Amino acid sequence: MIRAGGILKLAALVSVFFLAAFLAFELLEINLDFNFARMFARSAPNEEAPTKQSRYKCGLSKPCPEDHFSFKMASGAASVVGPKLCVEDNILMSGVKNNVGRGLNIALVNGRTGQLIKTEFFDLWAGDVNPLIQFLNKIEDGTIVMMATFDDSATKLNDEAKQLISDLGSSNISSLGFRDNWIFVGGKGIKTKSPFEQHIKNNAESNKYEGWPEVLEMEGCIPRRQD
Repeated sequence: MIRAGGILKLAALVSVFFLAAFLAFELLEINLDFNFARMFARSAPNEEAPTKQSRYKCGLSKPCPEDHFSFKMASGAASVVGPKLCVEDNILMSGVKNNVGRGLNIALVNGRTGQLIKTEFFDLWAGDVNPLIQFLNKIEDGTIVMMATFDDSATKLNDEAKQLISDLGSSNISSLGFRDNWIFVGGKGIKTKSPFEQHIKNNAESNKYEGWPEVLEMEGCIPRRQD
């Protein structure tokens, strides 16, 4: 006859066995769930990181074709902020570079390489137009010519100077008036009128600044000279 103490011990052992088995299955289920979760996490496609917006030369909105030079330019703002000219990501003229001034600001660029040749500005309010005429007459064929106004560029501008600028491809230079804003890209030896030109009249009723019109901005792609 089995003693009561032995029955209690057997019952206790059976209870411990079932408890251990229960805990083992619980741990196994948790581990399987964890592994499956990790597996699905690895296989789930990652959300694509936001695409970084491309930056093009001179801050253009789109790239230029092959064999073209990127450019961006702005006229002066009233008599306070000077013009800014950029070609192929190189700032040619700006207030920061301290190479701009009142009047007509000009940058000459090599039409084959896109490299800067020379920059100059001419005070056409209080200065003399003859240095500008001499400068324009010395420009060599194939040179890209960039021009931007700052404050006033018309008071001393005479017919001879206007004709020389017109020969570079300008359509609007003949109508440039006191404190008008004007930006232009042309070339020495160009056979047609340039598509790169903007002009806004000084008009008291529409001026953005007191006494001056708003700033003009222009960007584009200049064909490289091939011959």
